[in-house]
Order: sequence, then C-alpha cells, then structure tokens
Amino acid sequence: MRAISEEQITAFQADGYLHLPRYLDESAIDATKQALKKVMDQINTFRSEEIYYEDKEDPASLKQIQHLENKDDFFQQLISTGTVYELAQELLQEEPIPKNIQYFNKPPKTGSATPAHQDGYYFMLKPCRALTMWLALEEVDESNGCISYVRASHQQGLREHQRTKTLGFSQGITDFPRPDEEERMVKIKAQPGDLLVHDAITIHLADKNRSSRSRKAIGFIYYAASAKVDEAAHAAYQQKLVNDLREENKI
Repeated sequence: MRAISEEQITAFQADGYLHLPRYLDESAIDATKQALKKVMDQINTFRSEEIYYEDKEDPASLKQIQHLENKDDFFQQLISTGTVYELAQELLQEEPIPKNIQYFNKPPKTGSATPAHQDGYYFMLKPCRALTMWLALEEVDESNGCISYVRASHQQGLREHQRTKTLGFSQGITDFPRPDEEERMVKIKAQPGDLLVHDAITIHLADKNRSSRSRKAIGFIYYAASAKVDEAAHAAYQQKLVNDLREENKI
C-alpha cells in the first residue's frame, strides 16, 4: 500500500516540501510522548553535545535532544520501520538510511527563531540526496514558531552559509532573502500528528516563540543510499562546533 499519492510525490518534487495533516493518529502521538518522557527522565546521563538549552542553567529551557534512536527502542523502531520509513522510501525513490531522530522544542517566550538554512549544508553529501521530516506533537501557529519553506528553492542548489548564534542551528544562509524568495515563502501551521517533509536543499526557517505555549516536535533525518558522506569534513566540522560551543559555555 502506498503511503502517499502520485500527486503528492509530484508536488514534493516540484515544491521541495510536503505537509501531511494528521499523518500519525492520536494513539501514535500519545505513545511518542510517553517514550519521550522516558528519555527525558534519563537526560542527566547524556553527553553535553547531545542536548541543547536556550539557557544552560535552566532545565525548563530544553530545546533539543540528538539521536533519540540510541536512547530508547521505541525511537529506533519509529525511524527504521513502519509508515515514516516507507514514506522516506517513496519520496527518495531508493533505500533510505535512517541517520538521526531528534527532539525539538521552542520553550515559551524564550524559544529563539531558526535562521534560514539548508540541511544539506550540514550533511556534506555527494550527491546531496536526503530529506528531513518534522512531526508536530503540539499545535503550531504564528505565535509559537511556524516553519516556513521557500517553495522550489531545492531546485537552485546549496547556498553559502556562515556561523549563527542560534544553538542547534549553527549555520545560516549568508544572502537570504534573495529577490522573490519572500514571495515564495510558505508558512505552515500544524496540528499534533501533522508531518512536514522537506528536501535537504529546501530553504526553511522558523519564527521565535512569542507565546506562553511550548512547541514540541520530533525530527527525522534520512539519507539516500546513493548519497555518500564526506566523513573527514563532517567529523572536523562537528568537532570544531563542539569545541566552539564549549568555549562559549553553551553546552
């Protein structure tokens, strides 16, 4: 059984993103939240570079946890089997390689904006064939941090990035927005269970959280089997980033 229609696949290929309302039902979201609570109960055992806070001294400001698949079997199964994996296979049109499943939040009032970026810049793949999925666990609107996509931006290749001050999103596009990119920007509201998917080259960004509500979500990263990582460059980048964040006392 196909996870999505041919029309949706065509739309993804043209636009570089796809919004699938209520892709997971309420029971699946409840199970995800329960597993996430189990992980958070063990958060003091994680390496500092795996967890990010808006304020390192405030546990309530937790904004990101890396590699949930290594912390609970529920998340290992969620990323490697079932409908989400099958969707990745359909959109990549080849074998998807699960790389990371992450927790994201924008804490109330303090959740910072996400700079315009392309995930492929971080991935360092040749060819750059990968996708990211974003599963809403709570309602998302303009007040608590909508994701915005620049339609068809994946057709124009990777752009130059530079270091940002946003923890968890260390690189941002240097010349954003170019003419017409604001006109092509689409802001996505989401309900719990909605799944957003984008190509690794699609430009995207998110508003800060100005509300009194949190904005919790789960992110999935899949590489295409044909994509090869520049392992040396990627390892050097990750090590430099960790060193910089430690020097800045952010982790």
